[in-house]
Amino acid sequence: MVLKRTSRWRALGASVGVLSLGLALAPASAATPAHDGPEQAAVQTVAAPAGDVLKSDNITHVANLPKQEPFNTLEAFGTDIAFKGDHAYVGNYDGFVVYDIKNPKKPSVLTQVACPGGQGDVSISGNLLFLSVDYPRTNDTCTSESTTAADAGGWEGIRIFDVSNPAEPRYVSAIDTACGSHTNTLVPDKAGKDVYIYVSSYGPRAEFPNCQPPHDQISIIKVPLANPAEPVLVDAPVLFPDGGNPGSDTVSQTTGCHDITAFPEKDIAAGACMGDGVLLDISDREKPRVIEQVRDDVNFAFWHSATFNNEGTKVVFTDELGGGGAATCNAKTGPTRGANGIYDLTGAGDDAELEFRSYYKIPRHQADTENCVAHNGSLIPTKDGDYMVQAWYQGGVSVWDFTDSANPKEIGYFDRTAFDESKLSTAGSWSAYYYNGHIYSSGIQEGLDVLEINDPRTNNAKSVKFAEFNPQTQPVYQR
Repeated sequence: MVLKRTSRWRALGASVGVLSLGLALAPASAATPAHDGPEQAAVQTVAAPAGDVLKSDNITHVANLPKQEPFNTLEAFGTDIAFKGDHAYVGNYDGFVVYDIKNPKKPSVLTQVACPGGQGDVSISGNLLFLSVDYPRTNDTCTSESTTAADAGGWEGIRIFDVSNPAEPRYVSAIDTACGSHTNTLVPDKAGKDVYIYVSSYGPRAEFPNCQPPHDQISIIKVPLANPAEPVLVDAPVLFPDGGNPGSDTVSQTTGCHDITAFPEKDIAAGACMGDGVLLDISDREKPRVIEQVRDDVNFAFWHSATFNNEGTKVVFTDELGGGGAATCNAKTGPTRGANGIYDLTGAGDDAELEFRSYYKIPRHQADTENCVAHNGSLIPTKDGDYMVQAWYQGGVSVWDFTDSANPKEIGYFDRTAFDESKLSTAGSWSAYYYNGHIYSSGIQEGLDVLEINDPRTNNAKSVKFAEFNPQTQPVYQR
């Protein structure tokens, strides 16, 4: 999600009633009230989702678990999801939530970790959880206060937690990165001794001492699995040495990347980098190289995220027109803006090319009070064809078929009516992912939704099981 680096720093300080945490983290049952900074405001809490649910006949709404106190405020956005075993780890602007999903019909909150810093992007590897911090804090602890990017002593970056006991996560270490960490992507070491975290961030300004322009780069962190208390920033490679997209009134200037999806099986990754889409060679984990670069200055405003198909022969890029806060799923905006771009990946190595095939956008117009645009999704691991589930904020969850790259089509959907019919509000599905037979949707305001698709085209995916799943580190499954 795109949020200006100056727009929400103080909003984070408005959360109250969060868990009080330092280095030793307590389960939710041990919650104690605390304040996150000197600037306090009246807090609006969020109840269970209201309004009607519209859905296709092949989608079952299995469960909804509303946001729980203290993360039940309008400012405590639910964000991305990583999975391990019977648990879903859901990021939040104020920390993260661990859900027990052993019984998808009755998910429960195992614990909530208050550790503010936005936007709370998450990845998991074994017993380690990596949490992105994208708003400056006075230090790297969970009890830090908000500050501004003009503060040279401000801290942003990656926090690392031990989740060997999911009910009692333990803060292990942290490492700062230039311009913070808007998102993070886990890339496994080929030897299995370390993991690499590719950190995407952007938004430099001359007056920001820790986020200087042009910032055409990512940060690479190496975490020894045997000693996660000692992460190392190994490099900050410049991906656009000649400058990225210069931008315009309708297209974002490239000053970094928003998100990267790795495909370790083929040693490639796809980067969604504001004004550019790139294909990376990651055969040397510490020295990723751009081998293909594409732009769409007609219909794409902000290259946001990417998803490969299972063979690594296609890439779906998303365009987050309006930064996730605008109503763009309407007739006025049209079917090709705020959409997905589907590219076939032809050739190999340095000869690889991304060839545009078509756009996909949900076919249901949304109200002007509903923020809606293409957002995070993942493959459905079917035996045949290319199917994907995807979040569209207040456009809900869409299941669609891009087997024919030139003719994508929706095959199922789940869509609530407006969060607030009286005004445009930031709500809806941030991430929607398929994991071990069910679809899990993290709602900005709506909490956790569990869906099931019953369709002959996708039902065989229920037999594919993952022990661990980071949607931005795409595994290859057997057809």
